[in-house]
Amino acid sequence: MIQALEEMVTLLYPRRCPLCQDILTDKAALICMKCRTKAVPIRGPKCKTCGKPVASLETEYCPDCQKKTHFFTSGRAVFLYEKEIRKSVYQFKFHNKREYAGFYVSEMERVCGDEIRTWNPDVIIPIPMYKRKKRQRGYNQAEILAKCLGKRLQIPVDTKSLVRVRKTIPQKSLGRKEREINLKNAFKTSTNALELKKVLLVDDIYTTGVTMDEAAKVLWMAGAEEVHFLVLCTGKPDC
Repeated sequence: MIQALEEMVTLLYPRRCPLCQDILTDKAALICMKCRTKAVPIRGPKCKTCGKPVASLETEYCPDCQKKTHFFTSGRAVFLYEKEIRKSVYQFKFHNKREYAGFYVSEMERVCGDEIRTWNPDVIIPIPMYKRKKRQRGYNQAEILAKCLGKRLQIPVDTKSLVRVRKTIPQKSLGRKEREINLKNAFKTSTNALELKKVLLVDDIYTTGVTMDEAAKVLWMAGAEEVHFLVLCTGKPDC
């Protein structure tokens, strides 16, 4: 009965490629063959702190991490935030394409799974969305990614301990200093002490790192000893 219902839903609402929107004729596929070659993960040397690509192995840190000490321990991203991936993430965030999470998370595990296991997090925490904004959109894209990733890696997901307590304006329209002011005191923990010491923060996009830093700072003050992050996309080193 359940299988029949699933097949009926697939017929009525066939899955589409998260990059080009074409219908996926292969029921097991998460992306079409044409777009598989376009969804290329970040290759080559990466910043040891934030995971952005750097020019050479001798360059250990990106320009941003050379100048700034972060509250998070380290982080990684799967793709650069550009071209087809950028368009796909926009659809995922603002046009209710939640089904794209299947492809995103499979790539997050494939590309970064070994590193996540090395970090050995006690819990995955998604970057929270302000409750009013979440009601308006209907979902938090970071929470969807976190829950899918937790299920695949068998790591608990905590959506309660870190909360967003202040409405902020979209970060994309702001410079670094404005972003820092915008996010100051935007997060808090729901408990005085965090019992889980190793935390993996999950979000869709990393650019300047201000959001991750503010969230990591709050978790660190609540007792976390290590705060790593994983995102689907990152900006270029000059972001």
